Amino acid sequence: MTAPQLQAVRAEFDAELAAAGRDPARVEEVRIRFAGRRSGVLRELEERLKGLPREEKPAYGKALNELKQYISERLEQARRGVGPAREEIFLDVTLPGRAPRLGSVHPVTLVRREIEEIFLRMGYSVADGPEVEDDWHNFEALNIPPFHPARDTQDTFYLPGGLLLRTHTSPVQIRAMETMELPLRLIIPGRVYRRDSDLRHSPMFHQVEGLVVGEGITFAHLRATLEAFVHVLFDPALKVRLRPSFFPFTEPSAEVDITCILCRGQGCAMCSGSGWIEILGAGMVDPRVLRACRIDPQRYSGFAFGCGLDRVALLKYGLPDLRLLFSGDERFLRQFGSEGAL
Repeated sequence: MTAPQLQAVRAEFDAELAAAGRDPARVEEVRIRFAGRRSGVLRELEERLKGLPREEKPAYGKALNELKQYISERLEQARRGVGPAREEIFLDVTLPGRAPRLGSVHPVTLVRREIEEIFLRMGYSVADGPEVEDDWHNFEALNIPPFHPARDTQDTFYLPGGLLLRTHTSPVQIRAMETMELPLRLIIPGRVYRRDSDLRHSPMFHQVEGLVVGEGITFAHLRATLEAFVHVLFDPALKVRLRPSFFPFTEPSAEVDITCILCRGQGCAMCSGSGWIEILGAGMVDPRVLRACRIDPQRYSGFAFGCGLDRVALLKYGLPDLRLLFSGDERFLRQFGSEGAL
């Protein structure tokens, strides 16, 4: 069979396909007749290729492949055209549109925004810094000695090249004191990383820290700031107490407690019967930290404080398990709505 004869087969196929129109049954009959695997016309043409002289096979094979491609494409086009031609599509333009599904603001983001707004009204600025840190900014400049347990690999995620995932947002305080002009009033929210995971801890969590450095800054300024912050964030009726504590980068240092939000100081499971809940740590910036940043501790003083945003979210929204914040469960997040209101 020659190339002109293959053209005749193509013309015959076109005629039968056109006669089938958009009838799916007739289109299927044309497909079986020409492209059927067992007894179709194309199958017969392939068998004839075997008996041709060797010198005629290349030209015949090329023409046959082109015919097979053509028939396949036309059949596919016919199949796609069958459905819409046999179905009537109605569009009612008077129907209301479908509103897009809005996402929900994460409770940690809600708490972060609220805290930022509180301190912006108090004249603070919001700072940020790298999450991959070096030893100087994360430990050394903060008066954390080489033998301190916080440097252990069981607590810190170390990276090649002497780097690490920051274990707190305090390195941003160091960067700010190294580069910014005094006086400083900053809050630093962000993600931090530690090797810890249970009901109340996660290997990645969120912190916010505050830093004030200037002339004449005292512990009284720190207490007044924290009381104002707690009363606006939670409830003006809550009491605030400071207990002596120790942090390498502050001296003196204090743990800050508030009246239990659930039992209002009467004692419950949340506060372990004490009536108080620890909310943050704070203290006056250690003179060694100021010197490491080339700040004269004889002239300048400052205070710093820090709390976990995840813990604040647990308390503020009455959540039973820290892991809910990291579950990614849309059912949980939808409780806060698109604007975050419960």
